[in-house]
Formats: sequence, C-alpha cells, structure tokens
Amino acid sequence: MAGMTIGKLAEAAGVGVETVRYYQRRGLIDLPSRGGSRNADIRRYDAGHLRRLRFIRSAQAAGFTLEQIGELLALDAGQDRDRARTLARERIAALDAKIAELRDARAALARLADQCGASASGPCPIIAAFEPD
Repeated sequence: MAGMTIGKLAEAAGVGVETVRYYQRRGLIDLPSRGGSRNADIRRYDAGHLRRLRFIRSAQAAGFTLEQIGELLALDAGQDRDRARTLARERIAALDAKIAELRDARAALARLADQCGASASGPCPIIAAFEPD
C-alpha cells in the first residue's frame, strides 16, 4: 500500500478524491510530502493514511461529527480513555434519542395508514396530516 496517489487512496477507502482533500483541509489527514526524484510533484500516501481514512469513515457511520472524530484522533495519541468513553456515551445518548423519535414517527404513520384503510370516503388522513393548516 505504500506510495499510493490520492486517487488510489480514495479508491481503496471507497471515497472520492475531494473527500480526501476535504479531510486534509479539516486537519484529519496529514498531507504527505511530495514523491521521490522521478515524480517529485506527486504526493504519495501510505497504509497509515488509509487506516486513518477508514477510521474517519467508520466513525462517521457511527454518527460522530467531524469535530468529534478529530477529538477521537487526538485522544488516540494521548490515550485518554475517559474522554473517548464520554464521547461514545454522548453519541449513544444521541442515537437513543433518534431511535425514540423514529419509533414515534413510525407509530404515528402506522395510525394514519390504519385510519386511511378504515374508510374510503372523505379526505385521506395521510394526506391531511401533512397539509399545512
């Protein structure tokens, strides 16, 4: 994996080149030095860059913000498990709140669907529920 171009790095991580550049601008991924003598103007990325990029994508999939991911990456170097655990617990609480919100939305929509099927006359309760007053 040593010596990847930004395109190969992005492909290996399943993201676009602009995503890699964005993470670099945000300070989440280091910008490597330029290549050797043959291709002195091409930056080369290594397996460490790929691991970092995959970490960022996995943390995003878990719902962490880029700010939180940056903090997690900094904590990794400092071995601050208490703060990492706090960030994880905060994320769990946010996920629990979102799950509760989705359950409520599902229950409300199920009620509307039942009401819609209960009668063939009058306005559709589903449509009426989403119309502005």
